[in-house]
Amino acid sequence: MTYRLLAVGEAMAELRFPERGSIETSFAGDTYNTAVYCHRALNDGPVGYMTRVGRDPLSDAFVATAEKEGLDMTHVARDDARQIGIYSVATDGSGERSFHYWREKSAARQMFSGDDPAAFPDAEIIYLSAITLAILNETGRDRLIHQLDAAKRASSAQIAFDSNYRPALWENVDAARDLITRMWELADVALPSIDDEMHLFGEDEETVMSRFADGSFAACAIKRGMRGPFSPSLAPDRHPEFNPSDLVIDTTAAGDSFNGAYLAAYLQGCDEDTRLVRAHDVARHVIGHSGAIVPRESR
Repeated sequence: MTYRLLAVGEAMAELRFPERGSIETSFAGDTYNTAVYCHRALNDGPVGYMTRVGRDPLSDAFVATAEKEGLDMTHVARDDARQIGIYSVATDGSGERSFHYWREKSAARQMFSGDDPAAFPDAEIIYLSAITLAILNETGRDRLIHQLDAAKRASSAQIAFDSNYRPALWENVDAARDLITRMWELADVALPSIDDEMHLFGEDEETVMSRFADGSFAACAIKRGMRGPFSPSLAPDRHPEFNPSDLVIDTTAAGDSFNGAYLAAYLQGCDEDTRLVRAHDVARHVIGHSGAIVPRESR
C-alpha cells in the first residue's frame, strides 16, 4: 500500500479537567492531530502514522483510538520498557493554553535509535515537525534525516515539515536552528508558523517571508493565526479573504488542523487559493471546540 500521507512523531495521552475533581482523557500530539485531520479531509484516504508506544493500557487505548479514526497503525513499534507520554492542558477564557508534561520516559523518544524499520513505507508525502526531531537523541535525529533523504530519492516521496518550535524540548537554540535549517533544505512542502520562525531565527516578519519566498518548495503556507496564512507563491493582493473565528474556545490544534487540511488539498491537486481557504476554515472550526481532535459529528 502507498499512503497518501505518512505522519511521523509522538502522540500522547491528554488529560483535561472540565470541572473540579474530574478528569477527561483523550489522545493528541502535533503530527497525530495533522494525520487525523488530513485523513478526514481526504474523505478517508489512506493515511498512516509512525511512532513508538509502550504496552501499557494508555498505549493500547491510543492505538485503538487512532484505528477508529481510520489511520493505519502498521508502523507503530511497541516498547516493553517505556510507555506513551502524558500531558495535561488547561485553557483560559481566551482559549490560550497552559501545559504540564510527563514525557521523559516516552517510548517515542527511542524512535530511529535502535530496532526501528530501516526504511519508510511508500508514501506520497511524509510529514513531520520539529517536535519529532526535538524528542530524539542525536543518533535518532541523524538516522531520521538520513532515512527521509533516502525515501525522497528512492520513491519520489515528498517531505512536508512544520518547524513547530518548542524551546523546552531542545538542548539549546543552536541545535534547533541547525536541524530545522537542514529540514527546510530537505522539505518540499513548508508549513511554518510566523511566530515560531521569528522567535527561532530572530527575524522580523518580512525577513521570514522573504526567506521562504527564496526557498525551492513545491508549496509553502506560512501560518499567521487569525490574520490568515500567507503563501509566497501568491502576490499579496491575490490572497483570498479569510473569515475570522466566531468563537475561540481552545487553540490547541489550530496549526495542526490547518496542516492536515492543507496537505489533503495539496494531495487532491487544488490550487493554492483553495488550499489556503480550506485549511484556514478547518482551523477556524477546530478552535471553536475543546480538545485537539474535534468529534466527527461536529463537522
